Amino acid sequence: MEYSNILNDYAAAMSAEQVAQVVAEAKAAATKNENAEVYKFCLSAVDLTTLTCNDSVESVTEFAQRTVTFAQKYPDIPNVASICVYPSFVETVGLAIDGTPMRITSVGGGFPSSQTFLEVKMLEVAMAVENGADEVDIVLNVGKMLTGAYDEAAAEVEMIRSEMDSDVVLKVILETGALKTPELIRRASLLSMAAGADFIKTSTGKIDVAATPEAAVVMCQAIKDFYAKTGRKVGFKAAGGVKTPQDAALYYTIVEQILGAEWLTTDLFRIGASSAANNLLSGILGTAVSHF
Repeated sequence: MEYSNILNDYAAAMSAEQVAQVVAEAKAAATKNENAEVYKFCLSAVDLTTLTCNDSVESVTEFAQRTVTFAQKYPDIPNVASICVYPSFVETVGLAIDGTPMRITSVGGGFPSSQTFLEVKMLEVAMAVENGADEVDIVLNVGKMLTGAYDEAAAEVEMIRSEMDSDVVLKVILETGALKTPELIRRASLLSMAAGADFIKTSTGKIDVAATPEAAVVMCQAIKDFYAKTGRKVGFKAAGGVKTPQDAALYYTIVEQILGAEWLTTDLFRIGASSAANNLLSGILGTAVSHF
């Protein structure tokens, strides 16, 4: 499929100046969302993440079990949406959270660089799903995007999507800090959605520039335009550098202002985080807490 032709069906991205204006308006509006109820929702939208070279069966098991004890210790506060790990730990998480409603998210497809053979990417994702992953986060091929090989970048997403059952959620990471410009971020968003993404996600958190409100604005506008043209709702995930309750409230506000309240569900809004979970919990309780 010649995905690049799809781009002709959409208007160009907003200018950097227009994006900055929308971000400024969202920051001003976000103060009303800096409250316990919004923080509770944001916590329920967290993909609680451990993606380090130090991960082991023991550490990941302990990490996952803390989410199980959270539900017991704080029954009136919603638990995180999922636990996000490397593919080799999907089964480990499954054993630790068995019997809970939490989902298992696996990164895959050559995360975080996406620089390996397509066949390897497909096999890795297929194995993660076979081991129990409910959701898979892959990285769009940034090198292909930067060189204008849009059809190839989108075709990779389509092929990886083909390795997953329809009920498995595919999140495509754009690595917006590497794409840099509103136009390229918009193109990456539209191509990923057209190729089968259920969510588009800001970043891996593995490069210097991770999630930014500016990228979120461009991505959410692309989601809105894609929905208007196709009728298919695609979710938004902010990840990488989302640390404070105020950070979470800002991304919540951007989604609220551009996409509307109907996107403020855990089926369409997620936050990839580690430290942010404890910080959100502290914001809810009004005192410093470290549970996760």
